[in-house]
Amino acid sequence: MPTETTPLLEVRHLSVNFKTRSVLDDVSFSVARGEIFGLLGPNGSGKSTTFHVLTGVLRPRAGELVFRGTRIDPGERDMRRRMGVVFQAPSVDINLSCRENLLLAARLHRVPRSARDARVRDLLGLADLTDRADDRVKTLSGGMKRRLELARSLVHEPEFLILDEPTVGLDEASFERTWQRLTRLRAERGLTLLLSTHRPEEAARCDRLAVLDGGRVVTVDTPAALQARVSGDVVRLMGPDPEEIAATLAARFPHAVTVEAQGVALVVERGHEWIPRFVEAFPAGRLSAVEMHRPSLADVFLSLTGHALSDAGGLAP
Repeated sequence: MPTETTPLLEVRHLSVNFKTRSVLDDVSFSVARGEIFGLLGPNGSGKSTTFHVLTGVLRPRAGELVFRGTRIDPGERDMRRRMGVVFQAPSVDINLSCRENLLLAARLHRVPRSARDARVRDLLGLADLTDRADDRVKTLSGGMKRRLELARSLVHEPEFLILDEPTVGLDEASFERTWQRLTRLRAERGLTLLLSTHRPEEAARCDRLAVLDGGRVVTVDTPAALQARVSGDVVRLMGPDPEEIAATLAARFPHAVTVEAQGVALVVERGHEWIPRFVEAFPAGRLSAVEMHRPSLADVFLSLTGHALSDAGGLAP
């Protein structure tokens, strides 16, 4: 029998192949009840493939799922009944109104007729769409559509949400409003949230993270513990020829240099003391900018994998 300490969801040794290509390789993690758990990785790292298995869209080559202490098949009915999904791609009907989309979802989830109108009204309020309830979705902004997607995922009062890149395409204001809603839902309803993201500022809001790269889990830990793995300061030197900048630094300094799209990055102790020495190694005008900051989760990912979160370096879709 499950207990309060039993994880809500366990993913054990999940592997997926597309023909002869491995896109998930021995992926394992667990999600506690009431937790915000994130899958962090660049496009192609296997995040969406993992979600496709959890929602029953894909069958794994190997591995198992355990939900509420019981081994289940992917897409098993009890799990789907307790799960809400916010897809990465838009999935609401743009030719229907906001209200009609929610009513349709309520009917599909067999919400009792007597409860539908009140629940839809509450969800329109949660999404700040009450005044746009009868407007067609195609007239809404991107942020409004994303809020409607979230509201629709809650229509059957699920126990946990799966959110695939929930803030993709949103500006900073919409990003903040979305996260205010998610944390409020967790606090008020005890919802468990499992999300995928490639945004370090979004990953930092999770309780724990599984770092994915090339279809594999690199590590699982809290954001704070992950950031603590990278000591010192991150110094970035930007210029038109990153390879030349890297070669010059490697020839004169003992620090490991990582080449990025717009320049190079180094992790050093007391970065403010090193910056003048780095700059003096180059002729005037060779560098376009220099910056320094404490390590972020993007820097942690770079340290763990050798490439940036913005790289499409993984194998899986």
